Formats: sequence, structure tokens, C-alpha cells
Amino acid sequence: MAQIHPTAQISPDARLAEDVTVGPFAIIDGPAVIGPGCEIGAQVWIHGEVIMGPMNKVGYGSILGADPQDLTFDPATRTGVVLGEENVLREYVTIHRATEQDRSTTIGNGNFLMTGVHLGHDVVMGDRNTLANNVLLAGFVEMGNSVVVGGGSAFHQFIRIGDFAMVGGLAGPSKDVPPYCVVRQTNRLAGLNAIGLRRGGIGPEERREIKSAYVILFQGGLALNTAVDKADSREWGSLAQKLIEAVRNPSRKGVVTREG
Repeated sequence: MAQIHPTAQISPDARLAEDVTVGPFAIIDGPAVIGPGCEIGAQVWIHGEVIMGPMNKVGYGSILGADPQDLTFDPATRTGVVLGEENVLREYVTIHRATEQDRSTTIGNGNFLMTGVHLGHDVVMGDRNTLANNVLLAGFVEMGNSVVVGGGSAFHQFIRIGDFAMVGGLAGPSKDVPPYCVVRQTNRLAGLNAIGLRRGGIGPEERREIKSAYVILFQGGLALNTAVDKADSREWGSLAQKLIEAVRNPSRKGVVTREG
């Protein structure tokens, strides 16, 4: 049986699995779909078309599905938020719905969003990412898998953060963070996330290839196009090739390149 606190307010349009827990003064005020085993904390507000898979935990005071902070947005636009499975959202996490018709701000599986994290409209997040307190992702940011972000970091809109990247606390990336790389401050490369790669089960030969590609791309003193051409002169495994492709085809904001 669902455990719904008597002070919670649940819209008749919402669909809750039989074993969902809803805390005191929580509000689910639209056609939300809440999957099995989900725990909705006290004073959480779930608004509109929010779809949650199994075993998500939403902490005190969090808000999911609120309108995007976009001055041109028409509130009548049908958009939503989609969460996968086993995500942990701590206190006061905010996730805004998308801006474009029939689109959703999307979060994958097994992510850990600590206190005060904000995901802006149209963010797309993969799996197993860890965002420390007060990390801010602006609209249309794309984050891959197994990324670790230090507290207080703020990401510019439209950029991409690649798999196994690490971003230091209080950083402010305004360009793409390449896969496997460590970035600090404002667009400063600080090497490879060697520990993260090893912990993520990436084998020693693949790690050596990634390092070789990194050296060519970022440490050879070459312009990016020239560095990519040089990297293309040899064969690479799939993981190292992913780093090269991130540099070859960045977002409209470009890619972080400066070491410091």
C-alpha cells in the first residue's frame, strides 16, 4: 500500500505505484507518474507531466517540473521532466521542465544530486553522475555518464560534459568538458581523470590509449584542427576515439583546451 501522509495533496490525475511513499505537505499537482518504490519527501512539489521510474528518492523541499526560467516561454507549451531509476535527489533540488513542445528535461539512472542542485530546462543527463551541493546546470546542457562535479560549480547553457569527466568545485565551464578530463576554474584543463577511469573499470590498455590521444590533442602545441588530423593518422580504440570526436565535433560553445 502507498504510504501517503494525510497532509500531502495528490492530484486525481496523478498515477502512483502501490508502494510509493509521500511525506508531509508534499504536493503532486498534475498528471505525474511515480514508479514503484519511489520516496517523495516532505514539502516536495511535483508539478505537471513528471515521469519517474522505480526507486527514486526525492528529498525535502525539492521541486520537479516547474516552468523554465526563460522569458520567452509560453506556459501552455506541453513539456515535462523524465527520471529513470534509482536516482537520489537530496534537499532543495530543482529540475525545470523543457521549453520545446513534447520535449522533456531528462535524467538517466543512478544519479546522485546533492543539496541545492539545479538542472535547468532541456538538460539531458546520463547515468551514475555525482553532483555536489549547489551545482547549477543551465538550459540545454548535456552530461554523459559517471561525471563527478564539485560543489558550487556553474555550467553555461548549451555545453556538453563528457563521460568520466571531473569538474572541480566553484568551477565555471563555458565550453565543452571533454570526456575523461579534469577541468577547474574557468575552462582550465587539469589533466585526465585517471582515478575515475580506473574506478570505472577502464582497463590499463584503454587508459594508455586515452592518455596518448590527450597528449596529441592538448599537449602538442597544435591548433585543434591540426591536432585532430594528427590523431586521425593512427587507429584508436572506441574510448580514445570518443575523446577525439568530442574535440572534432564540439557544441556551439567549443571545447575546453587551455591547460593551467
